[in-house]
Amino acid sequence: MPTQLLHTDAGVDWSELSELYRVAPLGIKSADWLRTAFSNSMFKCFAVESGVVVGAGRAVADGVDVSYICDIAVHPSHQGKGVGTRIVSDLLDRSRGHRKVILYSVPGREALYRKLGFRKMRTAMAIFGNSSKAVADGYLDEA
Repeated sequence: MPTQLLHTDAGVDWSELSELYRVAPLGIKSADWLRTAFSNSMFKCFAVESGVVVGAGRAVADGVDVSYICDIAVHPSHQGKGVGTRIVSDLLDRSRGHRKVILYSVPGREALYRKLGFRKMRTAMAIFGNSSKAVADGYLDEA
């Protein structure tokens, strides 16, 4: 059965999605955390195959200025098959009309996003709750 893209979180098994993020691997994100994050996002996309979520992503957007694409996760059994590209492309389409679209990526995935039109920013900065871990994981430069 082909992978379908859905834009509603109705019927999502949040515990199953939490496990997807763990194995993707995008870290430990509880079912409650994911439910809150996706509920507060303007755009969401779930890749579903045979009733099982095999990929997901979301965009936090204000409707005019900025759309921030984040939390793109694809189950390892579906990585390299275009599922992540479809999710990001879908979120980009749904973000049309925003003056800018920003994407937050796992270190090492930048080439994939360049193919979709993203360019590295020179001025992006962040404050992480655990800055030591963010430095160790490659998200931040050392102070």
